[in-house]
Amino acid sequence: MKKVTHITAAPVASHRFKDGNKVALVLGSGGARGYAHIGVIEALEARGFEIISIAGCSMGALVAGIYAAGKLPEYREWVCHLDYLDVLKLVDVTWSPMGAMRASKVMSKLEELVGDTLIEDLPIPVTTVATDLVRQREVWFQNGPLLQAIRASIAVPGVITPVHAGDQVLVDGGLLNPLPMMPILAAHEADFVVAVNVTAHSPQPVSLEELLPGEDCNDSRTESERDRDANIGGWMDEVRATTRRLWDGLGGSSGEEGDVDETVDLRGKREWGKLDMILESFDITQAALAKYKIAGYPPDVLIEIPKTVCSAYEFHRANELIRLGRHLADEALKRRMPGIASDAAE
Repeated sequence: MKKVTHITAAPVASHRFKDGNKVALVLGSGGARGYAHIGVIEALEARGFEIISIAGCSMGALVAGIYAAGKLPEYREWVCHLDYLDVLKLVDVTWSPMGAMRASKVMSKLEELVGDTLIEDLPIPVTTVATDLVRQREVWFQNGPLLQAIRASIAVPGVITPVHAGDQVLVDGGLLNPLPMMPILAAHEADFVVAVNVTAHSPQPVSLEELLPGEDCNDSRTESERDRDANIGGWMDEVRATTRRLWDGLGGSSGEEGDVDETVDLRGKREWGKLDMILESFDITQAALAKYKIAGYPPDVLIEIPKTVCSAYEFHRANELIRLGRHLADEALKRRMPGIASDAAE
């Protein structure tokens, strides 16, 4: 594990292109929107590019590690079949003051895929980025257990409990560096750099459906998918009921007996409102930091996913977000390299 305190490097010239197909890939943080990274990787591979190094933060770190371990198809298959209730079942609530969730169920699934793989044994060099709260600086994982590196990088402050490593308290790398350009620029001989920012600002809010190509703008969902989406109200009722039970278990009710249900229900709703506030605030911070990273170290190809396409925790929308990632990657690659065609129909 390499600790970073000071970062200096010359900016990348945005017009720099070599003859070759070797790509250094930077995958940014952004919660569920990070599913778009999978589509970007598919677009690059469809054009015959070779990804020779990856740096990732938070969800970008997760996708980077899984891809480098050769398990992206299996991960893709899993997430594309998650619905609302499946995602809810993955939430392992803890009342630790360090965070609301442990993420142990998600990490158990990742362990099934990659086991005890070490970063230095991966066929592709990978750097994941976390933040050390004690020293208030970035931490780069370039060796050691892959799962620990991913777990530290996804620990959204106040939401997912941090990782304790020695005297370090490690949380989401997006707190300082949501789009980690430096590990890529410092180390590898790629022909060009591709960066994926999934917290991009847009002048006007834009939905995921509006950005997908025409054929995907129509409602192509199956009947079961439409039924599932129609039941979101019931899903939210279950979330509220679960929250109420949790408050009850903690002795969270107060007041007269007749007021217990009302008080607990209000406190439960307020707690979920706090989660929304934390994630939205974190999103805004990451978007601003990513903008500065891009300005200081412009990549050769920049793929931007507007942060308005969905919230950071809509993890049941993998199918659409992967399609969006591939679509926007196709458009960006065609603009910069129009002579290089995809092996898929455009």
